[in-house]
Amino acid sequence: MNPHIRSSATTAVAFAGLALACVLSAGAARAGDRSADDLARDRAAILAMRGEYIVDFAFDETVRLQPGYERKPAMRSGADETVIVVEDSPGRIVLQHILVDAKSQHVTKHWRQDWVYQASNRFEFSADQTWTVHPVAPTLNQGAWTQCVYEVSDAPRYCGTGRWEHKDGVSTWTSDPSWRPLPRREYTKREDYNALSVVNRHTVTANGWTHEQFNTKVLRKPDGSQVELVREFGFNDYQRAEDIDFGAAYRYWDATRDFWAKVRARWDAYLTRAPGAHLKTEIDGMAMIIPLFEQAGTLEEGGTVGDDQIDAVFAKWVEPATSPATSPGASPAR
Repeated sequence: MNPHIRSSATTAVAFAGLALACVLSAGAARAGDRSADDLARDRAAILAMRGEYIVDFAFDETVRLQPGYERKPAMRSGADETVIVVEDSPGRIVLQHILVDAKSQHVTKHWRQDWVYQASNRFEFSADQTWTVHPVAPTLNQGAWTQCVYEVSDAPRYCGTGRWEHKDGVSTWTSDPSWRPLPRREYTKREDYNALSVVNRHTVTANGWTHEQFNTKVLRKPDGSQVELVREFGFNDYQRAEDIDFGAAYRYWDATRDFWAKVRARWDAYLTRAPGAHLKTEIDGMAMIIPLFEQAGTLEEGGTVGDDQIDAVFAKWVEPATSPATSPGASPAR
């Protein structure tokens, strides 16, 4: 466990009590376009997530929804992470997370978050290894930002849509409910559920920012029925770091940024329009992660990678999604 971890089970479960308030807050947002001042505050809040951080990750199962279900042990971990602005335009901001081991200076490209103002559509996790693209309902979308999250290979994870609220000097964004696949911390251990129903909340704090996750672990069945097992509260705490050397992360990004831009462009060809994308890899995605990371490593060492090499990875492992008439547990976004 990272020595900087300060979270406790008691604190995490206490935060879970705010779940109902979170959902009510998301539903209370009024429709209508944002003023110029509102948009400026929204953008400032998103951009405030860039920087260097000590991160604590805490996950606690809370409400048991099935008879006989036993809560799994709480999970704690931590990391040192820098968040880099990759794109910044008036209606779109892209933030890339990069992990650094403080002792070895080993670098790992981590997750990415894209923010789009009044996005016309978004992808949603609709079946195993499948993300289908759907319009965002106008009633949800007005004045709202859609956040889409991607994993280390820039493969899709989940999206959520909501409005930033700026009250009493605190900026908070709360998403609508949506679907996401199992997190890496569990997909090798769990076979009793296959999707998370999630509401996410981001808040800018005095010394960083937080990411709260209000998760329900769900078994989605082929006939469209669902079994909800347990609720979970996740609390990711990003505290600004002052004494950690992130130089290796910036050197890595300088060497590979153009490569990853090409990778994002290839994903965008599937994820910005219907039907979406289906991954032919196993659930861990390593069949794509390994070759893409090896190609990035070649560039980091001063070598070259041709576009045809990137194309070959996508041709082997990605194909258009088969778009169902409805996806299991369709979220309010559609």
